[in-house]
Amino acid sequence: METELLAQGVERKYECLEQLRDLGRRQMALVDQGEMATLLDVLAAKQRLLVRLQQIEKALDPFRDQDARQRQWVSESQRLACAEKLNGCQELLREIVAQEKQSEQRLIRRRDEAAIQLQGVHAARQACGAYGDKLDHNNAGQIDLLSDT
Repeated sequence: METELLAQGVERKYECLEQLRDLGRRQMALVDQGEMATLLDVLAAKQRLLVRLQQIEKALDPFRDQDARQRQWVSESQRLACAEKLNGCQELLREIVAQEKQSEQRLIRRRDEAAIQLQGVHAARQACGAYGDKLDHNNAGQIDLLSDT
């Protein structure tokens, strides 16, 4: 029955969104910990799930143009369960979007902190280089231990 396909598609969508939400939580923890190598693995896994979600959405496309009142459900409880799962999908999607925004803000903060640290290292190297050049040119601080006098 067509509504059974719809219910299965909604269930797959919900499961995929749950996995995306869980990976989003892991992503934020990795950003906070500065674990960029592991973060890349999580982002790759999220990309695979996004591709899967697109496939699920494409499979659900034929149902979008249908009049929901015209669908023939096996039972009212099946229709209500599918509607509830679809509402759950919307909630998960909102949570995922909020996670992504929060994760982006955290990554920007980490990037800015790293830039400040790099500027400090660069300034320290410049200072060391400037002192090193002066010492080399003036031979200051050197003792000649080879002279005969």
